[in-house]
Amino acid sequence: MSQLTHINENNQPGMVDVSGKDRTHRSATAQSIIEVGPEVMALLTDGEIQSKKGPVFHTAIIAGTMAAKKTSDLIPFCHPLPLDSCKFKIEPSSDTEITITCTCVTTGRTGIEMEALAGASGAALTLYDMCKAVNKAMVIRETRLLEKTGGKSGDFRNE
Repeated sequence: MSQLTHINENNQPGMVDVSGKDRTHRSATAQSIIEVGPEVMALLTDGEIQSKKGPVFHTAIIAGTMAAKKTSDLIPFCHPLPLDSCKFKIEPSSDTEITITCTCVTTGRTGIEMEALAGASGAALTLYDMCKAVNKAMVIRETRLLEKTGGKSGDFRNE
């Protein structure tokens, strides 16, 4: 039998059956780093970038929240999960980079890591879209799970 949870004994892909699992409190935090360059960073005023399309960070938070809520529509074997909370932190992390952190919380039968990753990714893609007129060479990188709590596999921290 495969160690991959989405491959069955016949080597066929499928959703994991979570019907026998108890609902537990679960959380996950993910981040994406976007290298925006000095041109975009020069637009940062009072913790926000104003563009013709609107406030960039605020719009990225809305888009990231929508991405987290729609994760099961994007990733084939993800279970639809009710989000109890979806929070973002967007801030400069260097002279040319912005770090986006997304934390999602649920009470459910399966993990919420993919929702946090989708949220961080969706926010990063939105930031890119809203700033590409200034710099098309931006790079989204280091999208990764920082930590997760709850569930059968226990807590995890990516150090």
